[in-house]
Amino acid sequence: MKYKTHWLVFFTALWSWGTAYAVTLSALPVAKNVYAFIGDTGMRTYQNEGMNANSGFIVTDDGVVVIDSGPAWQVAKEIHRAIKKVTRQPVKYVINTGGQDHRWLGNGYFKYIGAEIIAARPALADMQERGDMQLQALRQTIRKKAAGTRPVYPGRFFDRTEILRLGGQEIHLLYFHGGHTPGDSVVWLPQQGVLFSGDLVYVDRMLGVLPVSSTRDWLASFAEMEKLEPGLIVPGHGQVCDLATARRDTRDYLALLRGHMKLALDQGMDLQTAITSLDQSAFRYLQHYELLSGGNASRTYLEMETE
Repeated sequence: MKYKTHWLVFFTALWSWGTAYAVTLSALPVAKNVYAFIGDTGMRTYQNEGMNANSGFIVTDDGVVVIDSGPAWQVAKEIHRAIKKVTRQPVKYVINTGGQDHRWLGNGYFKYIGAEIIAARPALADMQERGDMQLQALRQTIRKKAAGTRPVYPGRFFDRTEILRLGGQEIHLLYFHGGHTPGDSVVWLPQQGVLFSGDLVYVDRMLGVLPVSSTRDWLASFAEMEKLEPGLIVPGHGQVCDLATARRDTRDYLALLRGHMKLALDQGMDLQTAITSLDQSAFRYLQHYELLSGGNASRTYLEMETE
């Protein structure tokens, strides 16, 4: 009882804390009852509070479904504040579309207000493996703005497909093969033709190939996603887009990386030669090209070397 009382006091204090430290978010209407929050396309900073990715929500007659909880308690609280400007419906579910920090480290706030948190099953191991590291990095970047943030895991999982039916809405949760992270999944709204892609789609800025990424699985997941033929995509990063833009900025770039590195390995090139012989200049228009292109090439080579 003493333990529970301690945490009740802790969370109550956080709840009463003002929004002085919270980034301000505005809900962007995407379709009827469907909204997105478009995060900063830059890197994580003190100013953006780690909110350098997109999230969103769906309003139904029986409650709200949030897609990705943000990178921190205070950002999640700000997401909720923005939702309450649109609807009085309570948040019933939160879907984490992957194991990257900005997809799930805000879970603690939403669990506190009573929402059920859902993710693809492969996301759990990734969250458990990298959660403490992600939180440590977040605290170094946003400092006191990370107050209250803890790794809080989803309590419900799906393997390949789950359909949420809530208040007349049909919400498809789909896991293909992962990609940017092992547990990447998408949220598909067939009634509206809208897809929340999570980190399977980057537009406007260069995607990042991480040590946990699989470019092979990423392309396979993209191919499955294409079969849905979405009219609009809320990408993990960048502005709401169409499928053609997603193909150009994500699929075509991944295909370039893998195509070149396959040729390099077939020809026996070492890592440095493979990187320097790769022409990525067609994607120079993407933000963070200079910062990320070299590391993306290196990690793709190392990945394919073991395939």
